[in-house]
Amino acid sequence: MFEVYIYDAVRTPRGRGKKDGKLHPIRPVELVRQLIQALLARNPALPPESIEDLILGCVTQIMEQGSNIAKVAAQVSGLPETVAGVTLNRFCASGLEAINQASTYLRAGVGEAFLAGGVESMSRVPMGSDGGAWYMDPAVAFPGYFIPQGISADLIATLYGYDRERLDRFALRSHQRAAHATQKGYFQKSLIPVRDELGQVVLDKDENIRPDTSLEKLATLEPSFAVIGQQFGYDAVAIQKYPEVEAIQHVHHAGNSSAIVDGAALVLLGTEAVAKKYGLRPRARIVSWAVTGTEPTIMLLGPAPATRKALQRAGLSPEQIDLYEVNEAFAAVPLRFMEEMGIPEEKVNVNGGAIAMGHPLGATGAILLGTLLDELERQNRRYGVATLCVGGGMGIATVIERI
Repeated sequence: MFEVYIYDAVRTPRGRGKKDGKLHPIRPVELVRQLIQALLARNPALPPESIEDLILGCVTQIMEQGSNIAKVAAQVSGLPETVAGVTLNRFCASGLEAINQASTYLRAGVGEAFLAGGVESMSRVPMGSDGGAWYMDPAVAFPGYFIPQGISADLIATLYGYDRERLDRFALRSHQRAAHATQKGYFQKSLIPVRDELGQVVLDKDENIRPDTSLEKLATLEPSFAVIGQQFGYDAVAIQKYPEVEAIQHVHHAGNSSAIVDGAALVLLGTEAVAKKYGLRPRARIVSWAVTGTEPTIMLLGPAPATRKALQRAGLSPEQIDLYEVNEAFAAVPLRFMEEMGIPEEKVNVNGGAIAMGHPLGATGAILLGTLLDELERQNRRYGVATLCVGGGMGIATVIERI
């Protein structure tokens, strides 16, 4: 088997996922095109024809994001016709799944270089607009004890005793850390400003960060999932599945949940041949990766078992990992991960996360991996883990080693 290396990683800023967001006028395929061209410009010694495939995560694959957006983006970016393209959907983990699948090809000796990542323009292609049997078909939803993710997050908080103040304190820390990292330029190594058709910069930093957030402001926000939980019967479904719960405590809201945003990210992966033939310097090694399934009603507890599985395959312990990037889908998710794994807050999301900067569904996993690599380099640390909870009750994790 061949070792797999990360040679470069880039991302767009994350723009507010609404019609007044800075990235709303930019088509999703254009976000990917600009990243492809940035990667090629940053690595001029790499022949574009050496790229085997572009693997792209995208959750809502309809309208502008339909029809295999990966291959479309490869074509409009000027990549050679020999570069293939495939789009995949593992819900929130799609961007990291794309990287893991590319790593699998490379480890098996299929090709010498891949581009992998993800894209989601949530302001232009709204989340959930592709439907799905789990959400829309009672014959599927009822026996599966389906509840929306927000109810699952509140169920976790209820079961493990995370009150509103604790969640809000975590959210505040996310904004403070993200604002600090932005001010210090920690994201600049990988951040590619998005430009319009005239070449003017549209957005050059994450748009959703609120440095002036306070616990007092967060306390004024209404719970986001109380109405649908109580009026549409989802609370009753959760309690039926978890009868030890007397009532769901609705403690998640817009301020301690991940923000809806637009964004894209790409990683250049390759074998050692890329370094030997073209003189590129690898930045990190992909050590191991894993996915897992979890109970689908509570849904969001996948990061811990996926991380344990990936660490076991790597022959590493949780204590040996220097930094963790855990997707902040809801504040309860990283809180539960840290408690279950026995990991201190000082190792987790040190530059903030999706609560502050947003969660562009198909791209987030690739963003996390690039952010993790940049921070390992900045701190001169060795091992890192990127992990996400996943819709439908799954988890994913990838272990990297800085070179």
